Amino acid sequence: MIRFGLCCQFANVPIKFRTTTVTAVAKLERSASLAKLADLCQANAEALLEALQWCYANGIGCFRVNSQILPIKTHPEQGYRMEELPRCDEIISKFKACGAFAKQNGLRISFHPDQFVVPGSPDERIVANSIAELEYQAEVAEWIGADVINIHGGGAYGDKVIALARFERNLDRISDRVRTRLTVENDDRTYTPADLLPLCGRTGIPLVYDAHHHRCASDGQSIEEVTRLAVETWNREPMFHISSPIDGWNGPRPERHHDYIAVEDFPDCWRGMNLTVEVEAKAKELAVLRLKRDLTKESEEA
Repeated sequence: MIRFGLCCQFANVPIKFRTTTVTAVAKLERSASLAKLADLCQANAEALLEALQWCYANGIGCFRVNSQILPIKTHPEQGYRMEELPRCDEIISKFKACGAFAKQNGLRISFHPDQFVVPGSPDERIVANSIAELEYQAEVAEWIGADVINIHGGGAYGDKVIALARFERNLDRISDRVRTRLTVENDDRTYTPADLLPLCGRTGIPLVYDAHHHRCASDGQSIEEVTRLAVETWNREPMFHISSPIDGWNGPRPERHHDYIAVEDFPDCWRGMNLTVEVEAKAKELAVLRLKRDLTKESEEA
């Protein structure tokens, strides 16, 4: 059975996640900034529970959490440890309630750190910041029961083999709670499934297969072949991504995402699989619900 995933936010449903800027926080005394951040964290925990409840009520089985669920958590000057926040225990308890709800109702939760998370970078500062971000998201993942923290391979820096070797070496620097959740995804320009599958085989890190990216950056393998190989990298339910190009496959920038998913872009070989498919579309929950309807209609007419 396909479990569909909603990514981070809503188009029409009035559930909002709050954030702030480093500039705004830096203007405050430290105690005031921590109080403001505590309010934002608590509000986001409450919004996350609402999001999970909405997903469950509407037959959406997975929700991707925004990387700023704890705003500016890892910033070098304005970041914070949870124990510094007022009402720290209450905030964590609210996040744990999200995890309890998800577990009780069979929902899956994931993270997809921002593009600046690049463990394979030749810049030690970027690597250190990347690891800090992964550790923060894994901390929240423990509270809420998320089992995926998905990242891209990053830049090639002139040599993909060397960059991926650096990526692999730096895995020794992350905690077990990151490592057991970490996944890697093929992108639309640099790292194809053929580039990443050997890394997955050596390290045990699963491949989140993005069919749209693979269509943009082909490696000569078919979707059916990569689907089979990607599934073999998982020790739990596989997670894949789907999206459609806003200007069509022959448009000037086919990597850009459409508001919705064209049902013909959903791989036939995925249908009937036990699989999580995160829907990456600008219309958010509207796109997920439409894709579900379109696939059901096609199945009934077949």
